[in-house]
Amino acid sequence: MTQTDPNRMPGTEGERHVQAVMGTTDRADRFYRDQMLDHLNPAMKEFIARQEMLFIATADSRGECDSSFRAGPPGFVHVIDDRTLAYPEYRGNGVFASAGNVVQNPHIGLMFLDFQRERIGLHVNGRVKIMEDERLRPRVPGLPLPQTPGQRAQMWMMVQVEEAYIHCRKHIPHLRRVGADESWGTDDALSKGGDFFAAKQENEARRGATSAAGYP
Repeated sequence: MTQTDPNRMPGTEGERHVQAVMGTTDRADRFYRDQMLDHLNPAMKEFIARQEMLFIATADSRGECDSSFRAGPPGFVHVIDDRTLAYPEYRGNGVFASAGNVVQNPHIGLMFLDFQRERIGLHVNGRVKIMEDERLRPRVPGLPLPQTPGQRAQMWMMVQVEEAYIHCRKHIPHLRRVGADESWGTDDALSKGGDFFAAKQENEARRGATSAAGYP
């Protein structure tokens, strides 16, 4: 939804085109006017401080998109001020798809969804830069410390907020939290889900068939 011209209503050309085709321009304008901010207000900051999960969207320099999931204890996403927040990149599969994208394209979309308490969502869009823990921590004294073994930030994503707006609770399910704490930073394949979707099995079968056919 980002609109860089401060004298115009928010919304991209694509959004405006679809709104015109679908006849929703007036409704969209009300939403832009009533619900969109260019900063985090006190209610938004308090909401983020309670969240234990985050969905992120990034794209590379060609616009090829990637979405991902982040989780941590309440407060793992740290609001630095009204226009800045940071979240940690913990140990993962080593691919760094999201970090690789923001190296090429700093735009990022964050989606906070509260499935347990208010059943409401918060969109935060902005620009991000990667910060090493040892560089960011002296500048942000309140940056959260690891609470469990393995839960160490390999880097931080520092987001400059450009848009913040509600995601309505319609169709957001009410979920109940269950299960034990996860082993942060584990390399145990089964603990991480193993080959749940049988991708490894399929790739091994494909490589075996290629080898049997005599291809290198």
